[in-house]
Amino acid sequence: MENNIDLSVILPAYQEEENLKNLLPRILQTLQAMGQHAEVLVIDTMEPMDQTKAVCEQHGVRYVTRRGGNYFGSAVRTGIEEAQGRYVIFMDADGSHPPEFIPELFRFADEYDVVIASRYVENGNTENSLALILMSRIVNWTFSFVLNLPCKDVSNSFKVYRAEQLKSIKLSCNNFDIVEEILFKLRRSYPAMRFKEVPFVFKKRMFGETKRNLIMFILTYLYTIIRLRFRS
Repeated sequence: MENNIDLSVILPAYQEEENLKNLLPRILQTLQAMGQHAEVLVIDTMEPMDQTKAVCEQHGVRYVTRRGGNYFGSAVRTGIEEAQGRYVIFMDADGSHPPEFIPELFRFADEYDVVIASRYVENGNTENSLALILMSRIVNWTFSFVLNLPCKDVSNSFKVYRAEQLKSIKLSCNNFDIVEEILFKLRRSYPAMRFKEVPFVFKKRMFGETKRNLIMFILTYLYTIIRLRFRS
């Protein structure tokens, strides 16, 4: 049977029950207003750690447990495998990516291969602290320069991809650095691919605490830069 799903919206979730109660109705309302045939997938931990499954069932979205571990990278790989749409959009489940911005990204999907919600182009911004902004800018500049990526915001996971391209690459990173790995391997596989950065204001998470460990964040990013640049 021919697949006619236009868009798969994927949310990796790790104890994000409270945020999903707010986000899922907004995502569904936004997709309905867009008039696209879309699906929403919440990629939870391997074993449930809260009531995320019940929240998904309440709103009629697909609930999937990640495979291969409870890493963020495991959730991303599982989401890519499970997605049925022609396009894939990743969103954080903590509320930092407003669902109402989805149409602004998706309107460029036919013209470009990757559409990025960018904090670092003109009119883009972030609500994080100055220290986090500085660290993020350093990380993004380093990845862009070392890996020769033609975009200013490589680390924001709020992006639209072509599913066929996304499913063709093999991903191995387990932490948040998988976001950069995706861009690097896509561009290596499709040298002529086109990037579009759309100005975006990054919000603070709504409920709960961040899952990012600062020291692990720095170490994994350094390792990833070296591995991708010199071993791929």
